[in-house]
Amino acid sequence: MEQIDDQYAPADVEAAVDEYWDDHDAYEAAKEAHADDPPFFFVDGPPYTSGQMHLGTAWNKTLKDAVIRYKRMTGHRVTDRPGYDMHGLPIEVKVEEELGFENKRDIEEYGMESFIEKCKEFALENRAAMDEDFKSIGAWMDWENPYETISPEYMEAAWWAFSEVADNGLVEQGKRSISQCPRCETGLANNEVEYEDVEDPSVYVKFPLADREGSLVIWTTTPWTIPANTFVAVDEELTYNAVRAEKDGESELLYVAAECVEDVLGEGRYEDYEIEAELTGDELVGWAYDHPLADRVAEYPDFEGAGQVYAADYVEADRTGLVHSAPGHGEEDFHRGTELGLDVHCPVGPNGEFEAAAGEYAGQFVRDANDDIIEDLVADGHMLAHGTVDHSYGHCWRCDTGIIQLVTDQWFISITDVKDDLLDNMEDSEWHPDWARDNRFRDFIQDAPDWNVSRQRYWGVPIPIWVPEDAEAGNLDEDMIVVGTREELAERVEEEVDPESIDLHRPAVDDLTIVEDGTTYRRVEDVFDVWLDSSVASWGTLGYPSDEAAHDELWPADLIIEAHDQTRGWFWSQLGMGTAAVGEIPYEEVLMHGFANDEDGRKMSKSVGNIVTPEEAIDRAGRDPLRTYLLSHDQQGVDLAFEWDGLGEIQGKLNILWNVFRFPLEYMDLDGYDPADADLSDGELELVDEWVLSRLQSVEAEVADAWDDYRVSDAVNAVIEFVTQDVSRFYVKAVRDRMWEEADSASKRGAYATLATVLDEVIRLLAPIAPYLTERMYQRLDGGATTVHALSYPKPDAGLRDEDLERDVAAFRDIEEAAANARQQAGRKLRWPVPRVVVETDDETVAGAVDRLEPLIADRVNARDVVVTEAFDELVETAEPQMAAIGPAFGGDAQKVMEAVQGATRAEIEGGAVAVDGEPVDLDDEMVEYVAEPPENVSGADFEGGTVYVDTSLTADIESEGYARDVIRRIQEMRKELDLDVEARIRVGVAVDDDRVAGFVEDHADLIAGEVRADAWLGDPSDAADAAGGLVEEWEVEGVAVTIGVEPVA
Repeated sequence: MEQIDDQYAPADVEAAVDEYWDDHDAYEAAKEAHADDPPFFFVDGPPYTSGQMHLGTAWNKTLKDAVIRYKRMTGHRVTDRPGYDMHGLPIEVKVEEELGFENKRDIEEYGMESFIEKCKEFALENRAAMDEDFKSIGAWMDWENPYETISPEYMEAAWWAFSEVADNGLVEQGKRSISQCPRCETGLANNEVEYEDVEDPSVYVKFPLADREGSLVIWTTTPWTIPANTFVAVDEELTYNAVRAEKDGESELLYVAAECVEDVLGEGRYEDYEIEAELTGDELVGWAYDHPLADRVAEYPDFEGAGQVYAADYVEADRTGLVHSAPGHGEEDFHRGTELGLDVHCPVGPNGEFEAAAGEYAGQFVRDANDDIIEDLVADGHMLAHGTVDHSYGHCWRCDTGIIQLVTDQWFISITDVKDDLLDNMEDSEWHPDWARDNRFRDFIQDAPDWNVSRQRYWGVPIPIWVPEDAEAGNLDEDMIVVGTREELAERVEEEVDPESIDLHRPAVDDLTIVEDGTTYRRVEDVFDVWLDSSVASWGTLGYPSDEAAHDELWPADLIIEAHDQTRGWFWSQLGMGTAAVGEIPYEEVLMHGFANDEDGRKMSKSVGNIVTPEEAIDRAGRDPLRTYLLSHDQQGVDLAFEWDGLGEIQGKLNILWNVFRFPLEYMDLDGYDPADADLSDGELELVDEWVLSRLQSVEAEVADAWDDYRVSDAVNAVIEFVTQDVSRFYVKAVRDRMWEEADSASKRGAYATLATVLDEVIRLLAPIAPYLTERMYQRLDGGATTVHALSYPKPDAGLRDEDLERDVAAFRDIEEAAANARQQAGRKLRWPVPRVVVETDDETVAGAVDRLEPLIADRVNARDVVVTEAFDELVETAEPQMAAIGPAFGGDAQKVMEAVQGATRAEIEGGAVAVDGEPVDLDDEMVEYVAEPPENVSGADFEGGTVYVDTSLTADIESEGYARDVIRRIQEMRKELDLDVEARIRVGVAVDDDRVAGFVEDHADLIAGEVRADAWLGDPSDAADAAGGLVEEWEVEGVAVTIGVEPVA
């Protein structure tokens, strides 16, 4: 017989199963078992190969693995190709850190080709390490064949999709205001900008009017953008005031929004003011002003239309109600300036440093120049007030550098031209939870600007656009060539190219030229936004366009799974690319989970010191407990607050499953029963067997519904609850005596078959969740298949379902719990029988359940009799005096009346037997309330359907059996101490230091011997001390000293 450990040891189980899987090619066997099943196309969202697995990625991969295993077991040929995002800033920044680089100039000096090779090495090394990370949590995916965004096949998918977008007329080049990372020297998409609170300047600046007295007052947190100021914006319908303000004996005329006058003058610490005029914003339009830094910068916007007031819809009555607008920087400023036909002036380079046009500030990083600009505005008399403000400001998602807004020439996918199509395609997808699609995702789509897909970097998919070599920036899209495949590239370029072996990275493709109609075309230097890489994952996973067959069979994806941050990331980029390229959404269903935070709901970070690593959790609890803990949490958009206690609780519940698994094995082995051949028709099923089998069907139906909606946590918790509450706590206790029987019986075989069936199906129900534990149990109980994961997922059998029985037993279990509570009140242990249990209920369902299950109830509550009644008429009603009524009626005698009433019976009260100082007391109904109490030796406890009363009165017969049961329990404990097998026979001796109790034990000698498998009685328990393997112990049973000796029979 194979030895099974007494306690569940996750590390031992997982090590053994890992070895078994490797030795038996279990993953391949599982795939082969479902090779002919209908397809299920799952697309793995590719993590960046720029770091180690953290708890959030462990949760993500565990969830994906559980879904893949479940889909496979429910009859699907699952695409399980893992993906890795290996391009872009995430990798470049890490490599720059390793090389000690600070900016792009360092890369240029190092050499682009060498830098790209370093990026590739870094990405490949980390990909291999991440493989091992994901394998360490039991994730079964096709690790030998991942899709990598750096592979020629995948890069070709990006080229192909982009060429389709271009063919649809949705690729354009032009100036846009973008978020620029000055350190990385590249533009960022909106979803690559992360926000955090920072302290910035807060300045109120006076722009002097050119042809009239006074100044326009603006407010900004970016003094560095003032050199590029082109116009001041107002709200046409807003009311503005001309304010004569006085300070230090001087006055000046200021123009601000009427609602802002008090606040602005307070900031400027003016002593007095007078409103001289009231104007609308429309009346201010066209007014000219002088640039406040005209004498400090070499060039400023002085072209036609600059230096004037215009109306704009982004103006509010906030701060001053006039908005400093620099179309060379701000996105709204740029759009309004474009509408007005104004030129764009931007004196800032891609590295965030002022260029020559900025005059005195040239060469300074813009944010570093803020102090000088503020100082100059003060010196020139243009500063009304300055200080600081805390506000949310954007930072680069990879290097955490504060962004700057710049207008640059970029390549875009014109998402705004297909906005309606995007929203329509979104409706074609089903989301779990649905609110994520209908609220968060819809809002993001509606507000999405055109997609900036170009990056001025090195490690990425080169944009496959060739333009005339003498073309000027700004209209390059008018005569561009977009290459879609490697074959097309080989056919069109002048140089010799092998489409099978070419590396599509820079600089290999940079020098390739196309000549058409006498014009030489060169590739633009930019690379794709890394989000464009991942946007083609549904094609790249299938090797499309190289492999058309898989695409034709499988596309679009059946399911994708990621966290809620991907509503503005991968979920969005795929929808955008699918719609722009082929007019369709590339996925049908989305499962969106939350973030893994610390126990207080805070983001885990090194700086806070609250990180919990998957390795730490696995070391402390095990892989399966960690997986089960993560998956027992709501998977649909809700963040996880990780708690060690919660993980420990799950480990404890899996230990209960282990104990249920262990429980019948020794008995089955003794009887030669093979659980793999369990047959419910071979044997006699008793009521508890039928009940647990019915509960199993109900749980399977509940689990199926949960999985259908990807409510994975509901599926997990339903099975765990079934194991711990229904099987372990109830069923195992109910059948323990049947399995302890030495003789073969139909009842025992029925119990064996039932528990074997329950274990078999529970193992398969939990296999996607806890793959190691379930594999270990399956191989011990059956092992007919190479792996449990090659089997089918259980389906409910309507023939075994009995909802009436389940309802009856549910009522009974409430009664059982109430009876236990009542026993506890009375101090009577369950081992000791009681004369009767009375169930008081007016619920017909409960009463019917008691009638139908009376033998089971009597056995479980250890009662000689079980009675059900609508009213327990033995309750004794005693009086509780009501001072509020007695006090006013009896005045000074009230206290005496209270004492006389307290504890009197209803009969005494109503019979006039209550007296004070020998005189009867006349009491009204409101002066007394009655409390019904059980009679002596009866205790009661409520349950949802009524009350259970337990009669704990003792008779000689009950007391005799009670002592005998206590002795049996002590002998069984001693058998465990001796580590005796179930079938081992013993000799036993008992000496009781009380003649009466000794008689009770002697009266039940046969019962005791049968229960403990004793062949003979020792004359003196101390004789066991002389026997080999014998044991003698002193016990106290209900205050009586009992000596017990046990010796094994050789």
